[in-house]
Amino acid sequence: MLKKLKGYMMPIAMILGGLFYSFFGSLTFLTPYLIFVMLFFAYCNLQLKQIRFTKMHILLAVVQIFGSLFLFLLLQPFDLTLAQGVMICVLAPTATAAPVIAGMLKGNVASLTAYSLISNLSVAIVAPIIFSFIGTNQELPFFDSFLRILQPMFLLLLLPLVLVIILRKIWPKLIASAGSHAGISFYLWSMALMIVTGRTVGFVIQESGDSYFTEIMLAVGSLVVCVAQFIVGRKIGRKYDDTVAGGQGLGQKNTILAIWMAQTYLNPIASIGPGAYVLWQNLINSYQVWRMRKNI
Repeated sequence: MLKKLKGYMMPIAMILGGLFYSFFGSLTFLTPYLIFVMLFFAYCNLQLKQIRFTKMHILLAVVQIFGSLFLFLLLQPFDLTLAQGVMICVLAPTATAAPVIAGMLKGNVASLTAYSLISNLSVAIVAPIIFSFIGTNQELPFFDSFLRILQPMFLLLLLPLVLVIILRKIWPKLIASAGSHAGISFYLWSMALMIVTGRTVGFVIQESGDSYFTEIMLAVGSLVVCVAQFIVGRKIGRKYDDTVAGGQGLGQKNTILAIWMAQTYLNPIASIGPGAYVLWQNLINSYQVWRMRKNI
């Protein structure tokens, strides 16, 4: 029963978050803690000595970072909120669940795990710089804004990894036990999805009708960049005989983190972009898994 329910958890979480947006929106303060714990469990199964970085990983990171900046600069003259929403859909790091999907698609799980680490570290370093220029703290001096954003980003993305490395040295049994219970991340993700959906719906309801066009364009824009990232990632991966890892690494995003970053550092309406991305990437993943099973 529980196994069947997991397959429908994403739409259930989004529906519940939307229906009870007032309640779940009030729990927004929990989101960074949920992300932290999810990353901690993900890193518990990460063996650093097995990680091998390749040219493909560097190229994917370049596309992720500079592609997000290019799209922002391209769209900013037309609509700042649209530019922010599309940009965050590209800048967001690879999802912690991406290696799971890669395994189902017979891809190189170790390679994708390596890129997931690079992707998260890159965002932890680059995002505070970008948000200092285009985010809600632009009125502050650059260094003050950078430090204000760097602290929570560092704690959120890097501290779980540092904590796992330290605990693996002094308390390996704890890390082994946590790694064997990594499935709890799925339920934490579902809770986080309800919360960010509730907050996003709350923002949409509070806004006037003047923003509806932007909201529609954010959903369409996130669809375009979602498809594009899967295609570009697969093309890059194909050059290195790593097609699946390339596609999932660039296309499958940590949307919970992306929504949180948009709601915290950008125009909250921009979070509709990564909010819609949740749906698009899951549709693409479902199609890929279905096609793989059909061809077996």
